[in-house]
Amino acid sequence: MTPSVPTVKVTRAASDLRIVLGQLIRRLRVENTFSISQGTVLARLEREGPQTASSLASSERVRPQSMANTISELLAGRLVARRPDPLDRRRILIEITDRGAETLAQDRQRREGWLAAAIAELSDEEQTTLVSAVPLLRRLAQS
Repeated sequence: MTPSVPTVKVTRAASDLRIVLGQLIRRLRVENTFSISQGTVLARLEREGPQTASSLASSERVRPQSMANTISELLAGRLVARRPDPLDRRRILIEITDRGAETLAQDRQRREGWLAAAIAELSDEEQTTLVSAVPLLRRLAQS
């Protein structure tokens, strides 16, 4: 059974998108101050507030051991701190520190600065196309 033309086009688009997004992510990593996992944890803590290590692991879809390593690295850099949960003193919450928030802001500024400069080099039509693709990419990421 041969695949239909639309299936072949969708398969090719998926392959091309995977390759291009991988290249873009690697290029953005060059601008990073810290690892992707550290950056996503800091961003989640900044956005959602203090959380337990297990809830962070679940949210980021990583093993608890991997999250423990990420948290240890962030603690060593004083980018996060531990504190008892005021509602349940047996639980420990991880929270972003002022230093962590400042470092995250600087990291974002560097990455977004590079990306904004690259987008500015595109034609107006290309910029419009790119902006209109963002909601579609977001939907793909959330599926």
